[in-house]
Amino acid sequence: MPGIVTSIIAVVALLVGAAAGFLLNRYVVDERAKKAADEAQALLKEAEKQAEAVRKEKLLEAKEEIYKMKQQNEAESRERRKEIKELENRVLQREESIDRRVESLDAREHQLSSRAGQVERQARDLDAALKKANDDLEHIASMTSEQAREELLRRLKSDVTKESAQIIRDSEAFTKAECAKKSREILSLAIQRVAADHTAETTVSTVHIASDELKGRIIGREGRNIRTFEQLTGIDLIIDDTPECVTISSFDPVRREIGRLTLENLIADGRIHPARIEEMFNKATEVVEAQIMEAGQQAAFDAGIHDLHPEIIRTLGRLKFRTSYGQNVLKHSLEVSALAGVMASELGLDPAQAKRAGLLHDIGKAIDHEVDGPHALIGADLARRLHESPAIVHAIEAHHNDVEPSTVVAVLVQAADAVSAARPGARRETLESYIKRLEKLESIANSHDGVERTYAMQAGREIRVMVEPGKISDADAVVLAHDIARQIEDEMEYPGQIKVLVIRESRSVDYAK
Repeated sequence: MPGIVTSIIAVVALLVGAAAGFLLNRYVVDERAKKAADEAQALLKEAEKQAEAVRKEKLLEAKEEIYKMKQQNEAESRERRKEIKELENRVLQREESIDRRVESLDAREHQLSSRAGQVERQARDLDAALKKANDDLEHIASMTSEQAREELLRRLKSDVTKESAQIIRDSEAFTKAECAKKSREILSLAIQRVAADHTAETTVSTVHIASDELKGRIIGREGRNIRTFEQLTGIDLIIDDTPECVTISSFDPVRREIGRLTLENLIADGRIHPARIEEMFNKATEVVEAQIMEAGQQAAFDAGIHDLHPEIIRTLGRLKFRTSYGQNVLKHSLEVSALAGVMASELGLDPAQAKRAGLLHDIGKAIDHEVDGPHALIGADLARRLHESPAIVHAIEAHHNDVEPSTVVAVLVQAADAVSAARPGARRETLESYIKRLEKLESIANSHDGVERTYAMQAGREIRVMVEPGKISDADAVVLAHDIARQIEDEMEYPGQIKVLVIRESRSVDYAK
């Protein structure tokens, strides 16, 4: 019992203590909350004060900024109003100027209208006066204005035609005289400046032997030596009754030279048999090839040309052994090169190109026995294959009119070729061929109708044709001379040029009785 009471008392005491503690704790918490609320209220008031201060400060700054912007805008507005005012003044001034110009134009237009009226009246008066004058002239001349105009034009046309024809004839005569004089001066100067021999070389075609006994050794037993010689050299060895002489025949001048050297070396050596012939042939071939290259290089050096293709130099050197009408072709080519260069310099052209074309113009003669066709076209094809310029190729192919010349250089090469071939002593021909050429010239001229007599003159460089005046008129004489010249070009070969002169003579005879 006492224990229960004690427990109850303890429980009551515990409850009382818990209630006292709760009340005490609540009081403390309330005090703290009140204090915190007071502090928060104080902080809030302080924050409100600061915010109010900041707001007032920012408001003040904004008012200042607005004031500044307002002043700036007012300044800009004043400046723009000033500019607008100036523009308005300028526009007004321009309008005033335009108004003044319009007034001036109106005044001028009025003056022009007045003058136009005056001009129209004057034109009408002039037309009337002209019509009256024409009527008076027609009445006096008994001719209408159209007839008078036609007569005047006819007379003017006749006078102008006569004067123009006279001017043309005078100009042609003057031009021909000046051109002939200038061309003679250039040609004479070129010939004087080019030193050339009056004797031409000939290709050797015979070999001298010490005695006729050597002929048997050259032939050999059963002809084996001569067969071997001809097979190796490609030439014909003619051994006849001519004393102490053996003749070499070949269309190829280089082969003929190789054969000549081979035979001379065999005769000098004295041992003539097939093996020795082959050995001497090889040595002679090397010697001739070296001579060919040396001759080509020397010719290019003498002409002042240093960029030729090696094959062209070799072909050029072969011309050393080639002759035309007894004239050495390589020397002839050097003469043509020098003459063409001098004439080109006198005409203000490039002498190097003319020299090059002159040196190469007969290069086709070195191989014309191997290729069919005219030597001019053969040489042009060779130069074209070896990348010579088109101007040089054209000059080569046109120097004998196989192609019509179209450049000045081609014409210069033609002239230089004719001068070199026609100079005294340059070429020679046999009496038989000379007589045949003269007879051929006369027969060509006599084959045309109306020809009475023909005379070949000046060693065949001129032919005079006498015609019957009853059959051939003056105009026909011109055509006849042209036809004869063209027929000579087509049917004959000759150095230089041939002059065709047609003479027509008409005589009228009467007797006084």
